[in-house]
Amino acid sequence: MISLLIADDHPLYRDALKGALSMGFEDLTILESGDLNETVSTLEKSEVDLLLLDLHMPGSSDLFGFLHIQKLHPDLPIAVVSGTEDASLISKIVGLGAMGFIPKTASAQDIKDAVSNMLEGDVWVPEAVRQQIQDVDETFSELAENVASLTPSQYKVLCYMRDGLLNKQIGYNLDIAEATVKAHVTAIFRKLGINNRTQAVLIASQLQLEPPVKEEV
Repeated sequence: MISLLIADDHPLYRDALKGALSMGFEDLTILESGDLNETVSTLEKSEVDLLLLDLHMPGSSDLFGFLHIQKLHPDLPIAVVSGTEDASLISKIVGLGAMGFIPKTASAQDIKDAVSNMLEGDVWVPEAVRQQIQDVDETFSELAENVASLTPSQYKVLCYMRDGLLNKQIGYNLDIAEATVKAHVTAIFRKLGINNRTQAVLIASQLQLEPPVKEEV
């Protein structure tokens, strides 16, 4: 019995992915989640052979969702599913330990081939970008490891800093006290090994992806 978790906030795409997988595999159990918190909760309660993770689902926010789950479940095979088909992004994901990358435009056959390869322990990326995959440099790997140590709340604060918001504005958006925001900022600086907001903005910008693509399923 194979157990897969589809983590994506679009029910129509989850249905399409379930259909493609159900035709390609027998004895298949498919679990679903729609945001980062639900994904983490499901992984705590269920044994999963492969996680199919949307980078843009709520709470995931760029690469953080991938890094956060990888930190919590270092032995869990993770495949990123995204509408952003960029060779540099795919290089980062694979370089940070993902088992593969499945474009949301992939055919049912490609999805089956990708999942089959990853379940066997092989890395899979689209043929069109295989020759463009590059190694991730040590600096980015260290940055990713530091960011993975942040809590989801701390990462939200980091993203708001990237967007130029002051502590008071961040507190209003997150419905928390300004003192709590300051505590988060202090923790962020410590975990990332920095000492000012400018450095925080630079780090957050390096993890930022393109805006999510609107797909019609």
